[in-house]
Amino acid sequence: MRLTVIDAAGTASFIAHSSAALALTAACAESPTTLDALLTASQRYDRGLRAMVLRGLNIFDEHNLPDQLDAIHRQIAELPPRDVPPFRVYDAITLEASLRPVRAGVVLFNLPAHRIVQIENTYEPLSRTGEINFHNGQFLSIRLLSYELPPTWSIVP
Repeated sequence: MRLTVIDAAGTASFIAHSSAALALTAACAESPTTLDALLTASQRYDRGLRAMVLRGLNIFDEHNLPDQLDAIHRQIAELPPRDVPPFRVYDAITLEASLRPVRAGVVLFNLPAHRIVQIENTYEPLSRTGEINFHNGQFLSIRLLSYELPPTWSIVP
């Protein structure tokens, strides 16, 4: 599933297992304001997501600049969508890719607006409250964790 996160510093997009959308939704219960804060909060629900995303964005930053995006443009054009590495949104090509569904869909987390947008989600509808199975970095466990979003958050549709 493609997951795209907007914060005050910009937009980042990445592919993760579908349950990562649930982990990020549950992490929004802490009202994070930055991508890093969201990923840090998600560690309660998914042990490996933060490291995977930050590692991928570090590699992106080594090979791309806001005005020199040849490397990511090439990857977006040549790789199957599920194999495109994490990237930052800097232009129309990366914006379009950040909103393109992969396998189970695409979910947008707009942290400043406190809004989660299920552009396409065929995995499991996200909800304001619920339980999530802990992901230990390799697979979902039987351990259930509860969450509840503050009233300032909305999920659409």
